[in-house]
Amino acid sequence: MKHLNKGRTLGRKQGPKKALMKNLAKSLFLHEKIETTLAKAKEIRPFAEKLISRSRNNDLHSYRILMRTLADNLVVDKLVKEIGPKYKTRNGGYTRIVKTGPRPGDNAQMAIIELV
Repeated sequence: MKHLNKGRTLGRKQGPKKALMKNLAKSLFLHEKIETTLAKAKEIRPFAEKLISRSRNNDLHSYRILMRTLADNLVVDKLVKEIGPKYKTRNGGYTRIVKTGPRPGDNAQMAIIELV
């Protein structure tokens, strides 16, 4: 039974899935737009939006939580100094998922996730 089991496993165990989420979030914040599979895009959206919400209040505690989560000075600085203030007045909905065509190799549904 699947009681209380939310989310997608993405064919990975817990550790590799966390690493994948961190790497996708880092790429999204650095490039502000990435192309990935639809399942990964749907899974990364709440993870990234919670980090953006955390970066909106610019204090030391938030910075340390973001550093603990992402472990990359360049990404966290961009998140706190550029992305957070940009969405200061917006109440959620920081990302957009646009479906694209299937991938030629394995016919997987692809999508673009970008910051609004």
